[in-house]
Amino acid sequence: MRVHRLLAEGCAGILKEVFDDGRVLDRALDEAFRANPKWGKRDRGFIAETVFEATRWRRALAFVAGGKSVEALCAAQWRRGGLEVPEWWQWDGCRVEEMESREAELAKQPRAVRESVPDWLDALGEQELGAVWGDELAALNRRARVFLRVNPLMATMDEAMAWLAAEGVEVARVEGAPDALVLAEGKTLPKPLAQDGRVEIQDAGSQQIVPLLEVEPGMRVVDTCAGAGGKTLQLAGVMRNSGEILALDTAERKLVELKKRVGRAGARNVRIEPWQSDTLRRRSGWADRVLVDAPCSGLGTLKRQPDLKWRLTAGSLRKTLALQANLLDRYHHLLKPGGMMVYATCSVLPCENGGQIRALLERGSPKTIDAELTVSPAATGWDGFYAARLK
Repeated sequence: MRVHRLLAEGCAGILKEVFDDGRVLDRALDEAFRANPKWGKRDRGFIAETVFEATRWRRALAFVAGGKSVEALCAAQWRRGGLEVPEWWQWDGCRVEEMESREAELAKQPRAVRESVPDWLDALGEQELGAVWGDELAALNRRARVFLRVNPLMATMDEAMAWLAAEGVEVARVEGAPDALVLAEGKTLPKPLAQDGRVEIQDAGSQQIVPLLEVEPGMRVVDTCAGAGGKTLQLAGVMRNSGEILALDTAERKLVELKKRVGRAGARNVRIEPWQSDTLRRRSGWADRVLVDAPCSGLGTLKRQPDLKWRLTAGSLRKTLALQANLLDRYHHLLKPGGMMVYATCSVLPCENGGQIRALLERGSPKTIDAELTVSPAATGWDGFYAARLK
């Protein structure tokens, strides 16, 4: 494929928004696609490939290109992808002919450069995880595959697989995730199928959290940080539309999306509410189960959101840790006596995970740890997650 000028400039423009303005990569990319409806499927694929890989490998590509500008990153990424860098593409850095030798020298560079993370984050990861940090980081730099969760309210596993096959979508079962399917590497789920309701796009690691709640039909469950509702919908399936799920979030735009997904999925036992100042008081002692899918660094999802590592700072992580501790201290009040709470994150950092639970107990909490779960990207190929069940 030739690199066309308009597409090349589109790549550079999106990367500048991400690196210079702190934009979320997915949103910047989506806006660019909507603003340029004449870009075809192949054009969009080229742009998405360029900007995601340039973001993922930002420091490594900067070393190879001998320059940090987005134009230099694009040139190095196109060369890596086997494309011919156009003569009219200008950047500050070395020539294409020199990049091959610099690529070979990359292996001698510090891990933070090779694996493309900020120095402070690499140091923190080693401090927190020790020798396994390198393996986890390498796993988080691999391209993400698309995992699906079959919605039992609308289809069995066999029915969902037959439907997808009839639509030309190749999937396979996932060992260790009984409701999960995975698409062939590099494949995506067509939008009409994603909005059908029979399957939901949800990483296999994420699917491990809800079983830890041990919910049963007829229970009252609170999903305190529901977001767009992946785990809310999973709960509805497990509960077979019996009982009540209260889905809460502070971001009303996410709840709008959740309402649409609830309708498509046939989930009739979900009540959606924004967090209010009196929610804790009104719902005190209401729930049999509480899920605190806490705001976190998101480092377990870097393969899907590589821009996170450039937006995250030591200061923002400290604020997140304080928020997590606050949620743990307060949200247990939603439980009935004898109820259970699950605290979960999509992070691989112990300070956000087991460290928070131990700190809670050290603060004199009457709760006990009933079970813990860690999902390792290096061991599974899934996103990274942590969860603890507290009684």
